[in-house]
Amino acid sequence: MTSPISVGITVNGEEKYFAEAPTVTELLVEMTLPEKGIAVAVDGVLFPRGRWAEKLDKGAQIEILTAVQGG
Repeated sequence: MTSPISVGITVNGEEKYFAEAPTVTELLVEMTLPEKGIAVAVDGVLFPRGRWAEKLDKGAQIEILTAVQGG
């Protein structure tokens, strides 16, 4: 029996591995992050919410930024 091939992506500088490429939405669920109040960049480019259902590429560099209120 062979083990599943891992798909590695980097999220906020940390390597993460998945059995298959996740979507941004799946990634947020995995990380228990809300879908509101955040921005996502893939390979240095803003990734619009309308594309969050697309599978991420192996080796993708993901940055998840959360909105922070300040005074």
